Amino acid sequence: MCGRFSLTTELHKLEERFFLENTNNLEYSISYNIAPGQPILAIVEGENQNRAGYLHWGLVPSFAKDKKIGYKMINARAETLHEKVSFRKLLERRRCIIPADGFFEWKKQNGDKKPIRFTKTNEQPFAFAGLWDRWVTKDEEMVSCTLITTRPNKLVEDVHDRMPVILKEEHEKDWLSRQELTSSQLATMLQPFNAELMKSYEVSSIVNSPKNNGPECIKTI
Repeated sequence: MCGRFSLTTELHKLEERFFLENTNNLEYSISYNIAPGQPILAIVEGENQNRAGYLHWGLVPSFAKDKKIGYKMINARAETLHEKVSFRKLLERRRCIIPADGFFEWKKQNGDKKPIRFTKTNEQPFAFAGLWDRWVTKDEEMVSCTLITTRPNKLVEDVHDRMPVILKEEHEKDWLSRQELTSSQLATMLQPFNAELMKSYEVSSIVNSPKNNGPECIKTI
């Protein structure tokens, strides 16, 4: 699973990188330690450029009876998307990307768990593949999302048996489009990211608590 990540990139760089339209009303803030249940920045296709906004991390399907189900749906397995009612229709028309510049996993070592941060070698922001949905009752509305995961690449497999899907830049436009993707297109996109373009390093255990959200969460130790 992917249960923690960071987005510390300045907004103007995200605007350029992800072709975002007017963000004047976006209350953006960087975060060093993003956790499930929090609002996270997500990007969808707009009329001319892409649109960004905050969604609840933990998918609450439109047909859910209780929004608490979102705590169990922070991730969606790429291999079984077509088998799950919750994801199948979203895969056709409600795809999004979640910008990030690093994610965390915990390595078991000598009875302890050490937090490891993974980034691109160039430390530039990248795009997680995600799905979103809108849940509405007579009293409440929630727009939420989930991150898609796949098998690990050579770098991540030493730490965890899953990793988030990081889209190649050339696939981002098609992923965000409202056009239905073929099975072969999806299979090509939802692959482990090239390990040679990534790096990892150990960080402080303060990242274990989502209450800690400062630069020290991503510093090498």
